[in-house]
Amino acid sequence: MRFSADAQAGRGGDHIMSAGRLTLKGGHSILVSMSQNDSINNAEIDLEKLESQVDELIRACTHLSNENKSLRARQESLVAERAALIEKTELARNRVEAMITRLKSMESTQ
Repeated sequence: MRFSADAQAGRGGDHIMSAGRLTLKGGHSILVSMSQNDSINNAEIDLEKLESQVDELIRACTHLSNENKSLRARQESLVAERAALIEKTELARNRVEAMITRLKSMESTQ
């Protein structure tokens, strides 16, 4: 392998060859630097996955919140309808009881 005089002397460029290893200025191995880059890339990927999961949870919460509001409104409507039906049933019961009472009184007068 041939290197320029600057590279052999450790000057110029971003890396030098020393004892058969490629190193960055400052003596740090390129492998360590690449490993750090991989760690950063993995952290970024993990962060993107987490962000995606958070977005999915936000969508799910929004959907469930809307569904919950809809169900509460439906329940309120059904409770009101039930109250109206109970009132109508009570009125019908009172009318039937009044008719029975009149029929009994008509029977007893005959």
